[in-house]
Amino acid sequence: MALQNAHQPLAYSVLADAPTRRAIGYVLLALAGSWLIAVAGQIKVPFWPVPVTMQTLAIFTLAAAYGSRLAVATILVYLAQGAVGLPVFTNGGGLGYFAASATTGYLIAYVIAAGLTGYAADRGWARNPIALFGVNLVGTIIILALGFAWIAVHPAFGLDKAFAWGVGPFIWSDILKAAIAACLIPAAWGLLNRK
Repeated sequence: MALQNAHQPLAYSVLADAPTRRAIGYVLLALAGSWLIAVAGQIKVPFWPVPVTMQTLAIFTLAAAYGSRLAVATILVYLAQGAVGLPVFTNGGGLGYFAASATTGYLIAYVIAAGLTGYAADRGWARNPIALFGVNLVGTIIILALGFAWIAVHPAFGLDKAFAWGVGPFIWSDILKAAIAACLIPAAWGLLNRK
């Protein structure tokens, strides 16, 4: 398979060249990506005080494969699905859940983190696992920071629980997920280049 541009995201390299088919491909990739994130949110590793999910692994992997525009569009599709009531979030769905749950800060941060990793993929960094890991770490910090901030101002939790529930349980698992995601897409590029 001859790749047209070495710096384009992986998803762009494998889609058809015809504009209509490419547009349909983007829509299908965004839908498939949003469903993958929803499924990843249901994979819960028991942890105290809250379980750890695989959403950030899915988000960073998709963003590295999709590039910034398609990654952000995919996260927005995921958030829209949840806002209209589809049970795509870890504990359900609906506008009330989206606007008032303790996870809203994380959900908003997913857009920024996906855009950041996708931007790195647009620049060709998705072939370098070390560079991609660094970008994913920054995305992880953004996700944890916005999650912390939202929980800190949430009337049911507050500042005293924000770190203990919103950051502490996720630090090491999120670093591990950022590292795994940083290896998956460079490995996929390696496989494509062998064909």
